[in-house]
Amino acid sequence: MEDPVWIRVSSLSVILLFIFLADAILSYWVPNFLEYTYNNTSTVGLIMAFSSIAGLSVDLIFPQILKQVTVKKLILFAITASFIFSGSLLGSTYAPYLLLILFGMVVWGIYYELLIFAQQQFVSDSTPLRYHSGVWGIIGVFRAFAYFLGPIIAGEIVPVEGKYALYLALIFALISFITLSFFHKTHDRVLSIEVDKVNIFKEFEHWVVLFEHVWPIIIMSIILGIIDATFWSVGAIWNETLSESHPIGGLFLSSYILPSMFIGFVIARFSIYKGKKKLAEKFMLFSGLLFAALGLNSGAYWQVSFVFFASIFLSASYPLLEGVYSDIIARMGRERKHMIGLFASTSSVAYIVGPPLAGVIADFVGEQLTFVVLGISTIIISAVLLIVTPKKLLLPQEEIQRWKD
Repeated sequence: MEDPVWIRVSSLSVILLFIFLADAILSYWVPNFLEYTYNNTSTVGLIMAFSSIAGLSVDLIFPQILKQVTVKKLILFAITASFIFSGSLLGSTYAPYLLLILFGMVVWGIYYELLIFAQQQFVSDSTPLRYHSGVWGIIGVFRAFAYFLGPIIAGEIVPVEGKYALYLALIFALISFITLSFFHKTHDRVLSIEVDKVNIFKEFEHWVVLFEHVWPIIIMSIILGIIDATFWSVGAIWNETLSESHPIGGLFLSSYILPSMFIGFVIARFSIYKGKKKLAEKFMLFSGLLFAALGLNSGAYWQVSFVFFASIFLSASYPLLEGVYSDIIARMGRERKHMIGLFASTSSVAYIVGPPLAGVIADFVGEQLTFVVLGISTIIISAVLLIVTPKKLLLPQEEIQRWKD
């Protein structure tokens, strides 16, 4: 078969691997650099949330301005944003002006949304419905491998206060560009997205309509995003603290990422097609129980082990939930752009709320107990979602059709 699904998936995953490596290094380096610069966890959270405010803003605009766009172009724009972000941070190491750092955060936010749009467009448009969870699982493996190596490279190989992490990020971004050029024909397929007159209020109205019908998975996306944001803000700082008490403590953040390197293959192997929502909610609940157990012992072995086991369940939740989104997006035809925007906004909302909230909690109870609070909250929300989530999420197809007018 010409251009089979898994060849397209593999080529995209290799391209994303190097983009994710650059981002993983920066995701670890940035909160520690900000903590080193400002010496205040709450300030770190607020600055990092600024990137997500920018991301949420472009989520309202992208669905209305993208026209005849290819996955290749979206990824190329993301790589360009990565170069600009790394460059602005490099400048801030010489002159740590707040405006320069905030500019970098804005570019970082735009970069994330470009990648989200590219991945969702690819899965929804280029892969069969029955493969959606599996495809997300494979992409997740490559992403996990990058984010597993990132903290090790940025935390163990190069000093936090130095510039070497930024140079490495720029190198990986360059490699991703070269790889994209090599596979450019595979991802040059034009997607059917039309341009509308930009109207943020109209787009928000579309989101409200969609939210009324898919709110359980929106809530779950936000919670998973907040968990991730907590790890890449307070978790990065706690990783440094644990590494001072025991060398294995430096694997705290990597142990959060490690399960995604193999769980994605498991999800792909079983090709889970039905019951994805409930199964994802159950896995999220189990992860909350294990996060809550982090408060029982502050030893490095305990912390690393329980984060690892909790992340096994989280790593299964992500591709299942993303598969649900891709199923819905595939059913929406031309109007899928609005659902992609809503989906992308959940990550922005999570990263607006997550780092500042985690920072404030950490200032009151410390980094370790922040994860206990996170775990208890996850347990409660997961239990409620298991009770109220309907078996099938139905879309208002007639109203969606009228959006064409």
